Amino acid sequence: MAGPKNTQRKPKPPKVPDTTIAQNKKVRHDYFIEDSFETGIALQGWEVKSLRKKKVQLLDSYVLIKDGEAFLLGCNVTPLDTTNTHTVADPTRTKKLLLHKKELAKLFSATQQKGHTCVCTKMYWKGHLVKCQIALAKGKQSHDKRASAKEREWNIDKQRIVRHANR
Repeated sequence: MAGPKNTQRKPKPPKVPDTTIAQNKKVRHDYFIEDSFETGIALQGWEVKSLRKKKVQLLDSYVLIKDGEAFLLGCNVTPLDTTNTHTVADPTRTKKLLLHKKELAKLFSATQQKGHTCVCTKMYWKGHLVKCQIALAKGKQSHDKRASAKEREWNIDKQRIVRHANR
């Protein structure tokens, strides 16, 4: 006869809800990310409703620093069909980013260097607020892109080899 079975299971960790609204994956392919910042973003009501439905594209977005303020350009927020008819919904409206003066000064001085730019990498919820992760980035050349793709493929092959060796 077998002994008593252990019927107690380890409790599963609570599921963390995905707070990501949109991600710009092309940034990692086109740029070397040097530093990143979390910023607030000034939105209108219809934009917040669209962001809840994840109707946003960050593909060609970038950050412009002008007169001591940062602005997000090229971010396309598609208005919902149920948007109020009294407001004019501009999908490519320039959005103001909310940063501290020290962060703005650091970004401004860094973007003045040749080959450096500031791009939006991610938009997400933090509590009831929409946050935008921007990154200070340096452009990759085509041979750098090939090398990073080759390295990524090698890492996948390495994991596959290790997995089969452990069987």
